[in-house]
Amino acid sequence: MPAPLLITADQVNCLIHAYFLDSGFQHSAFAIRMEGRLDQSPHIKKHIPRGELIELLSKALLYSEVEAHWKGDELSTNCSVPFSLLDPHACSLQPHSSTNNIREPSTAKVNGDTASKRKATTPSEDARAEKRARKEQDEKDAQMNVDGAPTPKPKPKDAKSDPPQALQEPPTKKLKHKPSVVGARPGAVRFLLAHKTEVFVVAWNPATKGQLVSGSRDAVVNYWAVPSGPNNDHTAPIQPTLTLPDLTLDSQADLTALNWNHDGSLVAIGSYDSILRICTASGETYFKDSHHKGPIFAAQFSPSGQWIATASLDCTSCVWDVKQKRIHRQYRNHGDACCLDVEWLDDSTFASCGADKVVHILSLTATGPLHTLEGHAGEINSVKCNPSRTRLASCADDGTARIWNIENVHSEKALPPPVILSGHQQCLTSIEWCPVTGPGEPELVATASFDATARLWDTVTGACTKVFADHTKHVYAVTFSPDGRHLVTGGGDGSLIVYEVKSKEKKWSWYTGEKSGIFEIDWQSWGNTSLIALALERQMVAIVDPGKVPALQSS
Repeated sequence: MPAPLLITADQVNCLIHAYFLDSGFQHSAFAIRMEGRLDQSPHIKKHIPRGELIELLSKALLYSEVEAHWKGDELSTNCSVPFSLLDPHACSLQPHSSTNNIREPSTAKVNGDTASKRKATTPSEDARAEKRARKEQDEKDAQMNVDGAPTPKPKPKDAKSDPPQALQEPPTKKLKHKPSVVGARPGAVRFLLAHKTEVFVVAWNPATKGQLVSGSRDAVVNYWAVPSGPNNDHTAPIQPTLTLPDLTLDSQADLTALNWNHDGSLVAIGSYDSILRICTASGETYFKDSHHKGPIFAAQFSPSGQWIATASLDCTSCVWDVKQKRIHRQYRNHGDACCLDVEWLDDSTFASCGADKVVHILSLTATGPLHTLEGHAGEINSVKCNPSRTRLASCADDGTARIWNIENVHSEKALPPPVILSGHQQCLTSIEWCPVTGPGEPELVATASFDATARLWDTVTGACTKVFADHTKHVYAVTFSPDGRHLVTGGGDGSLIVYEVKSKEKKWSWYTGEKSGIFEIDWQSWGNTSLIALALERQMVAIVDPGKVPALQSS
């Protein structure tokens, strides 16, 4: 006799909790976690695949359809009324055609999106939540693929499409990457395989060639020494040089942020357990503090490394004195809205943004904000300064980005109106400045969006100079090469795509494999060596060596 089916309230609560996190509903997730006492549940630390609740509901809907339409010993085929989770089903029978065709149960259609933005520089659970993005399930059947062939240009979208919606899945497109390995020499892509859960964040040490840190959902940080150059054996597996396992016993301990100081001696670690940790390049704990009372979404060193700023779900930002190993000040400027990102403007001034739809310019000494930048109509997910620290870019759930002139940020005079970058059809997940601008040329920014596109913008005029529409799912990550020649994007479809900035043409792409989103990208150079690190949903880190991709050398 088969074992009886067992469904407990605790299991259901854990599924709903995971769904809330996947959808970016952080407050709802916190509420059910507390009221359901999920910290005491034996299931809370189990790995629940993203979209699991939706998948189970879809299967239940298909079963209900079969149950309702099974007549005698065959399946009725002439009901034209779709099934819904909330509406009772009443068959509307159509006359049978002359041919007796028995159809299979239809695929359940699910409204909404189980993907979430990880609101960090980034997004998944929300931190990007985070700033890391956790993507909706990818239905591609191809295997790992490297593609150097150009992709046909998609037709432009209708300008009269619906207004931006933060959690709506873009229409599914046909996969553009065929399962083949072309366009790269052996060893162009390597994998770091020590993680046991999704990898959310990666960061190269800016001073030590090849040193990488990566963080995953299970609160494990791995240090890596990645070899490069023509003489290294690309077939040899790369093992972590150091593992910081189980940084916390908290059930929600996803790592959300990794940030090195300018000389590569310290790395800051942000986590869902609300604790800020700073470790040395050798993995020793330099400092940790639990002043925040909610998940930390962002942690960033000041330009000199003297300070570190953090953003948290507890609606505050904090500044810490790194040398003194203590908190300097806590800022409560976003009211009851969570703080999602921070960015240093100089060594004594930083910007914070949040769910209250504003950006605050804050000083280490002033009692209140120097300026409050208003205009966005949705949660602001990310803020980024240009290389000269004279302009600030922000991107939000309202589908727009804004460029703020902050040259006179220390003046009491109001700042000029922003340049508005409008065109995306859904919320923006990240924004990045091109690190190099030629003489007489306007500064460029790139944006990534849930509408499955990335865009390149002229920040002076606000004009969109190019729409990159090669992805088939949400685009989570976008970054430029250190020399500013290339733009790289990664998304929920598992594709990494590299474009040439000058020509705005696709130069190379690579497919990570089935159901494997790219949550974060970091491209770093040390002299003549350049490497790209990818945080993958497939519980691994991918390393791309641009020097072994001919298409990236000819541009």
